[in-house]
Amino acid sequence: MAEQKQQILTNSFPRVTGCDFHPDWVDEIKINKSAVDRRISSLGGRRTVKKQWQAAWLLKAVSCIDLTTLSGDDTPGRVRRLCAKARNPVRPDILEALGFSHHNLTTGAVCVYHEMVETAVDALRGSGIPVAAVSTGFPAGLAPLETRLAEIKASVTAGAEEIDIVISRRYVLTGDWKALYDEVKAYREACGEAHMKTILATGQLGSITKVAKASMVCMMAGADFIKTSTGMESVNATLPVSLVMIRMIREFYHKTGQMVGYKPAGGIGTAKLALSYLFLIKEELGDDWLDPHLFRFGASSLLGDIERQLEHFVTGRYSAANRHPMG
Repeated sequence: MAEQKQQILTNSFPRVTGCDFHPDWVDEIKINKSAVDRRISSLGGRRTVKKQWQAAWLLKAVSCIDLTTLSGDDTPGRVRRLCAKARNPVRPDILEALGFSHHNLTTGAVCVYHEMVETAVDALRGSGIPVAAVSTGFPAGLAPLETRLAEIKASVTAGAEEIDIVISRRYVLTGDWKALYDEVKAYREACGEAHMKTILATGQLGSITKVAKASMVCMMAGADFIKTSTGMESVNATLPVSLVMIRMIREFYHKTGQMVGYKPAGGIGTAKLALSYLFLIKEELGDDWLDPHLFRFGASSLLGDIERQLEHFVTGRYSAANRHPMG
């Protein structure tokens, strides 16, 4: 297992092959919600960082952001501005003051609808920043299966290196785990060489145990990442749900030796909350997962608050949010 782990980490991005469907792996999952809540309640009090150490953690957070725009009024100009921000996420004067200007700091990816993939690919050319496309009838996932698969293939053809797919929630709600496995397996095949992030829409799955079981099934089917939410549900990423999903990642690694990434999305808009997620990853999965190859934030407003906090560290003053535009 250790040899396989080392082999994965030497690649530019870990790939997950999945495994056969094991219904017993799903049946044996039981979650103690009270224990989950106790673990999360202790997180903030036991882990805090200040001054230069906080700045270092926030720079790590920047590198793990999937900078996202998923609005009905997206335009090519807006996407190009977002891509410019992804290339240079923190103002040069702040990076220079931090002694970090010699690093090529970028966000982890830019996430857009299929219609904007070609625009984003062109704007990011030569940067090494991948384009992620939301797909499969995002956000509801209720388009015909052949349409969902065609959308994946079209985004890959357009240049998307990552595909964020949504699962059919009805399979989770009815406990049809084999149907969920087969669906995600089909998505994985359609992605080809593109990396697949599987969105569970955890706020719609009914219970935290169902979230855990859905996480395990999606990893068995070959998800490179499991992701909490579309960002458009009434409840999106939360720390308790994240703990459960992260522990399923750890369990899957122990069973198979395969390292699956994690992406919380929706509602993560402050630097303080981002630090809590990073600490949780470090404590539950270890330093290997503190890397954009294995951890991402799905966010649109988070970067602005992180940049404000970094400027406060440098100058001792908080600036207005309009000093840190997205583009």
